[in-house]
Amino acid sequence: MKFKFILVLTLSMVWGASFAQSGWNWPAGQEELAQEKNVIYTDNLKAKNYAACQEPLLWLMVNAPDLNKSLYQNAAKIYDALATKEKDPARKKQLQDSALRSYDLRIQYFGQKALVLDRKAYYAYKYFKDSPEEYPGLVKLYQEVISLKGNKTMDRNCFGYFDIVRRYRSQDESAFTDEEVLAIYDEIDGILTAQMKTSKKPEEVEKIKDLVDQLLPQIIDVDCDFIANNLGPKLQQDPQNIDLARQIFKLSYAGQCMDLPVFLAATKIIYEQEPSFGMAKLIAVKEKQNGNYENAMKFFYLAEEQAEDAEKQADMKLEIAGIHEKQKNLSQARKMAMEAVALNPAKVEAYTFVGNLYFGSFERCRQNQNKVKDRAVFIAAYEMYAKAGNKSGMANAKSQFPNMEDIFTYDLNVGDPVNIGCWINKTVQVQKRD
Repeated sequence: MKFKFILVLTLSMVWGASFAQSGWNWPAGQEELAQEKNVIYTDNLKAKNYAACQEPLLWLMVNAPDLNKSLYQNAAKIYDALATKEKDPARKKQLQDSALRSYDLRIQYFGQKALVLDRKAYYAYKYFKDSPEEYPGLVKLYQEVISLKGNKTMDRNCFGYFDIVRRYRSQDESAFTDEEVLAIYDEIDGILTAQMKTSKKPEEVEKIKDLVDQLLPQIIDVDCDFIANNLGPKLQQDPQNIDLARQIFKLSYAGQCMDLPVFLAATKIIYEQEPSFGMAKLIAVKEKQNGNYENAMKFFYLAEEQAEDAEKQADMKLEIAGIHEKQKNLSQARKMAMEAVALNPAKVEAYTFVGNLYFGSFERCRQNQNKVKDRAVFIAAYEMYAKAGNKSGMANAKSQFPNMEDIFTYDLNVGDPVNIGCWINKTVQVQKRD
């Protein structure tokens, strides 16, 4: 009896020390029983003996519903684990409903509605994504989550929401109009775009955004003719309508309609109202593809100004160099390429670019008076290829070096300085072909 008394006293002391804390609201007159139930279910939870958790957990939820928010956090874990293992469909559904009900009770007694509903939505998708009868409720749940959390909505729930829209409409075409689908897509896309700027793992958000983009053409027919013939005229009539411009942009992207003139027009409207590196670069690339080099250069310069880091600035400088090359402004092309590699020493392709400029200038620069001097452009090209580590370029350039007979004929020696005039205006040392 003495031993039993000591054991009870010890347990009482342990429970008292453990639970006589702020945040715990033990039921009046049933404190010891409630503490005992709490110990039993939490010990079984730690041991992953989920079935044994049910009786004491349910007792606490009935008799001490405002005990502590951990009661409902643990309830969700327990019912989820039980539902995962359950084979009987009816019983599985009961357990899933109990898990989701745990989130509702947590909100009822401890608030934090936005946070808790976000978590509830994640599990609701897991449980009911293959249950069409649940789709209307899931849509309402996602809408409520987004209304409460906005750009802080869980990124996976953004995908879950749009996937349920896809599944719902595949079951019932009248569930959403095309316009409603696009509005939901715009909302989700805006959330994920904002998160990519603030997330510690933007690459993971981008993956989810890509998945959402892939869902759009599965929900509505994205037709290039529709974009050009229906949305294009609307944009011409209302060229400041950024919402319409965004819609055209996203539909064109999803439907691989980026070659449409209206896509470029929409992109420019978006850029004018919301300038960014990515949009400026995209416009520049499209203008370059269309042969509009002056416009392309303008937007590459704008992209360079808005670039977030030296690496992107270097990329834009090299793009600008390429346009100067197409316009036969070779000295300016070289200047921009060398500025690119100065900004980002890892961008060694800039050296190859300059090497190609030199290599391709033989006909332009030769004077047909001294073969060694004429072929010095290949020596200059070789030096650039060497800086780039471009072995094939080096080999090609070296095969065009003057031979020893030519060097002797013009009274020169290997290692003598030779000035290249023309636009290159560079001195190199004579080297011979192998």
